[in-house]
Amino acid sequence: MNNSPEELVPVPAVEPGTAGPPCGYARLRAEQPVVKAQLPNGETGWLISRYEDARAAFADPRLVRPLLSAWPPREGPDAPPPCLPTFLEMTGAHHERVRRTVLPLFGRRRLEFMAPRIRAMAGELLDAMVESAQDGTADLIAAYAEPLPLRVLCETTGLPHEDREIYLPHTLTLLSAAGLSMDEVLAALYALQDYAEELISRKEKEGEGEDYIRLLLAESRRPGSELVRDDVVSFVVTMLMAGYKTNIQHTGNALFTLLTHPGQLRELRDAPQRVATAVEELLRYVPLMNAINILVAQEDFTLHGQHIRAGDAVIPVPASANRDPAAFTDPDRLDLTRTPNAHIAFGHGPHACTGGHLTRLQLATAIEVLLERLPDIELAVPAESVTWDETTPLRAPARLPVRW
Repeated sequence: MNNSPEELVPVPAVEPGTAGPPCGYARLRAEQPVVKAQLPNGETGWLISRYEDARAAFADPRLVRPLLSAWPPREGPDAPPPCLPTFLEMTGAHHERVRRTVLPLFGRRRLEFMAPRIRAMAGELLDAMVESAQDGTADLIAAYAEPLPLRVLCETTGLPHEDREIYLPHTLTLLSAAGLSMDEVLAALYALQDYAEELISRKEKEGEGEDYIRLLLAESRRPGSELVRDDVVSFVVTMLMAGYKTNIQHTGNALFTLLTHPGQLRELRDAPQRVATAVEELLRYVPLMNAINILVAQEDFTLHGQHIRAGDAVIPVPASANRDPAAFTDPDRLDLTRTPNAHIAFGHGPHACTGGHLTRLQLATAIEVLLERLPDIELAVPAESVTWDETTPLRAPARLPVRW
């Protein structure tokens, strides 16, 4: 059942009180795997809901992620000044040379040195939670899922934790970009770039160090380096956009999912060597982003009978693809032992998320330390009474009352 390009469907909405994925994608996968949709900001784009198609779209050179300042396109005197590309928006040789320099910083081997520090941070947060608990209960979001990702991000990259009131509001605005005006989005983006410029100037005066910003700055100054100073600015903006709120919300959702599957949680507690496998399933099962991943077609082509024209927006939806029964057996069932598990939570191809291994390490450590310190942890309220934060495209529990 194909629709004509003139017929628009709404982007499927997440059901209240859940992280998604929206149930509407099951029908689209079956009947309209490529369908023109009305986006939250009033623009239109082609939703791609099947696993095989979405995976291919992320790696398709005919589909390019546009600059935030360049989509939707505006021409004439009111066209915004161009912004620096984030790592997701870099293309061609520029992307390849930056990725060659940055990717090793996020490889498993390099991150091994961070593992003990993340464990220590997780332990400190849980100790504080237990100490301040009233009536033997606490909010796992406020005490653990919210502060841990920001501390990990700051410790790894060199972002000053004390500056969070400066950069976090802009970061939250960009996460909600699909529902905001272009002027609001660009104001936040330019402010974030200005902050990154100022931070890098500070780092240059402070001299060398082991955090990622300083390491990249040192590399950019090396004769013959493939990196320039603007690439370091882009790195800071990219990490803030991709590494903060999304990780908080996914961590909260993952913990909620575990607590609402107590049998599987107990099995994981008794077999902690399975945590890495469990993390892959949580990445598949809990949408890492229901946000809109805009790609723009560089030429005309046809997919499932739909004629996509150059300039059209194309939107592969990982939240739908990761629940595709053509790719995963019983996809709507949580199975913490599922293997293999070739989800596309981090995208696919050249623009797969650079920080994927850091996200995996952080989530695995958060679960391991939680089950070590509080092996009998459970929800302190019925699951259906948990309140949800529904202010961003990725929905997550606003509070998660637990007891142990």
